[in-house]
Amino acid sequence: MLQRVEALRHASPEEVRTLVRLGLPRAVEEDGFFFFQDDPAERAYILLAGRVKMIQVTPAGQQVTLRTIGPYRLFGAIGAVNPTATYPASAQALQDSLAWGIASSDFRRLLQNNPALLLDLTHMTTDYLREMQERYREMVTEQVEQRIARVVVRLAGQLGRRIPEGIELTFSRQDLAEIAGTTLYTVSRVLSGWEKRGLILTGRERLVILHPHALAQLAAGSLPPAP
Repeated sequence: MLQRVEALRHASPEEVRTLVRLGLPRAVEEDGFFFFQDDPAERAYILLAGRVKMIQVTPAGQQVTLRTIGPYRLFGAIGAVNPTATYPASAQALQDSLAWGIASSDFRRLLQNNPALLLDLTHMTTDYLREMQERYREMVTEQVEQRIARVVVRLAGQLGRRIPEGIELTFSRQDLAEIAGTTLYTVSRVLSGWEKRGLILTGRERLVILHPHALAQLAAGSLPPAP
């Protein structure tokens, strides 16, 4: 399972076996936490099953969802790069989840002995930064419905599950509002409009995209918004 992790694609079989030997499984129930913001970054995690959201609390007490993580993704690895680092965000399980935890010091030694593995980690970090920059640009330049459509399309690509009706996503409207930088009321209004247009089906913490192409057009700004 660890060999399916993008950040480990250049790891040798022996290095993967080392991660297995040094690590431990960690199961967290829905709404539980793998770690909290500002805790010492003592362990890195690889998600094997479930979904995790990274959330940050601002000095004013506002909670912001930074990103949602699916299986075979590395998270919490900042301690492998900086020995004195603290976690910049909390990692909360959106459903019962299982991860492989490795001490940051052990992961750091592995990176030091494998430049290709370090490069993979750098690429992953660069992708995260690019995504955050894109989200900031969306906040500044795009209408709220387009922003919400972009978030849904992005989550569908990362976490969507193919079912006969279309693409199924499971997340709360509050999470969607935080990622899109808007309010719960606005998200509910936009989703209701999409459902009336036959683009999606909604349920409790569930959304089914019936027409992915049309939603992608909304995200790109090439489909007229809901009246």
